[in-house]
Amino acid sequence: MRYLISLFISACFLSPLQAQLTVSGTVFDISKINYVEHVRVISTGGELAVSDSLGHYAIAVNENDSLYFFYNNKPTQKFPVNTIPNTRQFDISLRIKVEGRYSMLKEVIVYSKSHKQDSLENRDEYADAFGYKKPGLSSSLSPGGVAGADLDELINIFRFKRNKRLKSFQHRLELQEQDKYVDYRFNKITVKRITGLTGSPLDSFMVWYRPSYDFTSNSGELIFNQYVLNAFYQFKKLVNISPAKKED
Repeated sequence: MRYLISLFISACFLSPLQAQLTVSGTVFDISKINYVEHVRVISTGGELAVSDSLGHYAIAVNENDSLYFFYNNKPTQKFPVNTIPNTRQFDISLRIKVEGRYSMLKEVIVYSKSHKQDSLENRDEYADAFGYKKPGLSSSLSPGGVAGADLDELINIFRFKRNKRLKSFQHRLELQEQDKYVDYRFNKITVKRITGLTGSPLDSFMVWYRPSYDFTSNSGELIFNQYVLNAFYQFKKLVNISPAKKED
């Protein structure tokens, strides 16, 4: 009986030491630009994971395990888990070359406004409309220091057509801002890179699977790219798509 109790107590103290954690990241080729899929990620504890089309992987490990990556029958060195500085973003570059869908150009410097800059300038230009609030009673001080009702606000309360027009304009500006944000993330260059679509199929895909603003604003890059990829799989079932020609 004492032996069983001792064994139970030992198990209670040892179990936290064997607690599992997850290591995740992205596998790139030697260029550190192109994703590598179908890479097997193996832990010395016996767990296995495979990188997806975006090179992403996630594997459950113990602190005392080591990881190695296996591709084309060639393994990498082993990486002890307890030496990985950030287990949520353990990216690795393999010494292989994967053909991307696009050729690399020489360095080009492009000066352009960011989406955030455009949005701030737009809000500054239409500050009165974005800052519009329904008129209400408020007080003001006269030159003599006597408090009284704000006459302008009092008049504006009864300007029903003007208030309705400003409220409608404010709503329209907010919708335009949301549409621009969706355009910024759901653009043809990004969709083409993920799906390989071109021409009229790409145009149709952009219309059929345009995401909502709520989803776009609340999803990270990985989730957003996965949405595009899942939509593409569905799109292929509905449309007969011929293989895309390889670009020079």
